[in-house]
Amino acid sequence: MSNTSLGHILWVDDEIDSLKSQILFLENKGYSVTPISNGYDALELLKEKEIDIVLLDESMPGMTGLETLQKIKEQWQDLPVVMVTKNEAENIMEEAIGAQISDYLIKPVNPNQVLLSLKKIMDGKRLISEKTTFAYQQEFRNLFMALNDRPNHEEWKELYKKLVFWELEMTKSGSTEMMEILHSQKGEANSEFFKYVAKNYSDWVLGKSEAPLMSHQVFKNKIAPYLSAEKPTFLIVIDNLRFDQWKVIQHILADFYRIVDEDLFYSILPTATQYCRNALFAGMLPIDIEKKFPNEWKNDDVEGGKNLHEELFLKGQMKTLGLDKLKTQYIKITNNDDAKSLEDNIHNYLKNDLTVIVYNFVDMLSHARTEMEVLKELAGDEASYRSLTLSWFEHSPLFGALRKIAEKDIQLMITTDHGTQKVKNPSKVIGDRATTSNLRYKHGRNLQYEEKDVLAFRDPKLAGLPRPNVSSTFIFAKEDMFLCYPNNYNYYVNYYRNTFQHGGISIEEMIVPVVRLQSK
Repeated sequence: MSNTSLGHILWVDDEIDSLKSQILFLENKGYSVTPISNGYDALELLKEKEIDIVLLDESMPGMTGLETLQKIKEQWQDLPVVMVTKNEAENIMEEAIGAQISDYLIKPVNPNQVLLSLKKIMDGKRLISEKTTFAYQQEFRNLFMALNDRPNHEEWKELYKKLVFWELEMTKSGSTEMMEILHSQKGEANSEFFKYVAKNYSDWVLGKSEAPLMSHQVFKNKIAPYLSAEKPTFLIVIDNLRFDQWKVIQHILADFYRIVDEDLFYSILPTATQYCRNALFAGMLPIDIEKKFPNEWKNDDVEGGKNLHEELFLKGQMKTLGLDKLKTQYIKITNNDDAKSLEDNIHNYLKNDLTVIVYNFVDMLSHARTEMEVLKELAGDEASYRSLTLSWFEHSPLFGALRKIAEKDIQLMITTDHGTQKVKNPSKVIGDRATTSNLRYKHGRNLQYEEKDVLAFRDPKLAGLPRPNVSSTFIFAKEDMFLCYPNNYNYYVNYYRNTFQHGGISIEEMIVPVVRLQSK
């Protein structure tokens, strides 16, 4: 909200010219009103302009008010919408309330009118739950058909967005029975997604078929084109941030930043920090990083830190892209002292053209969850894992820092290296002492494993990966599988079951967010 206006109102009505007196009344009261005559133009304007509230006519030709409302809530879920209608039919009113409008006005509209009906106050939550359940029941078949229609990489992204949208809606409405059905549908989706990745992944990395945007291409395609010396850019890489976790922290940022572009990309395999984040900063697949930086790249079986050279890789990529003249600073946050220092000094980074901040907290949270009984209680399922992420972010020094610079004219980009999967089903693997310990992927010599449970690359270069030794095989767990050795098998199965892990093949691990925002 600006200093010269009490609020920016978007009024959408196909008879907008007849509302001039009401608009003038509101403007005289200190509000800024933008009149629009149809839903299509309204959606376009919302992408360009900061709006505080929408007054929306229910009965419009072309895209109806309810259809426009649905589109608004899909993209700007926290934006208040007041439905304005001539129709007093109860079913229309309940449908609008179920779609989470903030108020409901009956034409002719009196500018002084404020309706806070008892029905909405008492039954709002029930109506939202019923509406969500009914709407998902209608959508279920569409999602099922999409799953069975051999989606391509872009269609998989859209499918995942819809699954996350409904999961968040179910969580808000408390529709537990439908949530079980949704989780079953997510399981089916992951089963099909594994088959899709298994069939296409090698062709993607070898350039033999049209590939999705992947880790090593994100900086070049999603970050670099928007960098300049005219506006400071902050690139925040939050380790281990899933798309659903991004969606729950999004609304906290909405008061300070406007989303310009929200997209998803495919994390490379294995979906583990060493591989994905190095690829993100180097702009290369791991096999090429090892060739260009033989002294810096360390395979899993080599002692030493695996992500110590991200700044070097970043500078190399920026030089390749002709961006080495930009003033760039790289910061890694691995503990709370680092985080507080970031918050205290954030204004000093405004002198940079690009400030890259790698924030490890979510990664530490997900790993700690397997070690600490308290976190096992706090993050026992997907919803509580999201809630924990939200609580952390809301009170984090990172959010504090972003609030401090929100009034400056800056560009903010948020992304991650990979997501996580809640693992449930164990699969036995036998290997020698040099075999890696990760629960979702392993590489080693003479691995023995259940072929139905994994995607295997006996020649790592087919997956764009270095070959640690002559007989190395990489395996990646599918869906919600986790890989365990026979030694103390039952103990480790019980210890790690229902924990959040990464490294394997699932929608949650592989399809992750990259978002560009502008300060309001």
